[in-house]
Amino acid sequence: METATASFSKKTIDDVKFSGRRALVRVDFNVPMTPEGKIADDTRLRESLPTLRKILADGGSAVLMSHMGRPKGKVVESMRLAPIAAGLSERLGRPVRALKDCVGPEVEREVASLKPGDVALLENLRFHPEEEKNDPGFSKSLARLGSVYVNDAFGTAHRAHASTVGVTEHLKPRVAGYLMKKEIEYLGRILSNPARPFVAVFGGAKVSSKLSVLKNLLTKVDRLLIGGAMTYTFVVSQGGRVGKSLCERELADEARNILEEANRRGVEVLLPTDSRAVQDVDKPSTIQVVPSDQIPDDREGVDIGPDTVKRFSAALRDAKTVFWNGPLGKFERPEYADGTFSFARALASSGATKVVGGGDCVSAVHGAGVADKIDHISTGGGASMEFLEGQILPGVAALDDR
Repeated sequence: METATASFSKKTIDDVKFSGRRALVRVDFNVPMTPEGKIADDTRLRESLPTLRKILADGGSAVLMSHMGRPKGKVVESMRLAPIAAGLSERLGRPVRALKDCVGPEVEREVASLKPGDVALLENLRFHPEEEKNDPGFSKSLARLGSVYVNDAFGTAHRAHASTVGVTEHLKPRVAGYLMKKEIEYLGRILSNPARPFVAVFGGAKVSSKLSVLKNLLTKVDRLLIGGAMTYTFVVSQGGRVGKSLCERELADEARNILEEANRRGVEVLLPTDSRAVQDVDKPSTIQVVPSDQIPDDREGVDIGPDTVKRFSAALRDAKTVFWNGPLGKFERPEYADGTFSFARALASSGATKVVGGGDCVSAVHGAGVADKIDHISTGGGASMEFLEGQILPGVAALDDR
């Protein structure tokens, strides 16, 4: 079994000869789309290319399967994968055939006609309720489409679905793609052998979604930085005033326990000293810098303030490993992006090994123009969180051991 702290112990595509074989490849092409149906962020497509090129260069063909969105087991026109096939074709430099379904006799006929070097993308797996139910019959139908199984979808590895677990009961060999291997190796190193000082940075809206990972990482990190709306649950736990800011008051005791545990372990915790706060999120002209624990009743914290930016940036100077998950403010609005973007630039210029996880953080490092300075940008939000909690990921556990 692949544990969170082990080095990568599974077979990969380097252990397989693909010549004349059809690889059934689970990819994660659940990418953001514009209202016009264009790909808004192609990170996941680009990250899949090394695996696909290896299979095709070996003389194999590839049948790709992915989900998009949450169609709840029904066909949703806006969640069809034809635009993804077109986008992948451009980036791969060869045609990618978009199929009209992901199982059934017609799909099997189309797939059987693939020649070495050909690529087909199945329709959205989640148009069938059986995918998320890990239905044995559906898994068997998927397995008929290939002779080798490759999982390169780290972003879905924490889900025991038909395409990540069920299908592996009917296909052998079952190996990891290059992206899956890279994700597990980077995140595994953070848990088992980080260069020190190791700094973890958490932002985003809710403490509730990060509690388990915060508790696990307290046993590993030297310094913990907390920003975003999460800040205000911690501030309330210390008796501060947060005005109208997003806050999970019912978790104040949990937040206090985390601070006390950090203190016991000698982990330095930095909370924002100042916040940029507004009376109305839609009226940026009302912005004012106030102490994070004295936000007036009519104001809401929307970003870390300039003093916090300085302190957080200084906390990176001697760091050797940094993991960052979650933005430090409402950065999707340019008026409230200063804290997140300034921190992203400070991170980029640090000499640490830098790992960024979670969709919003990926957008933030791209928005700040520093994505190319980050050592590893994780493609899996929920999967990376569960991995860093120390959980075993079903989609990784199902692959062949080395």
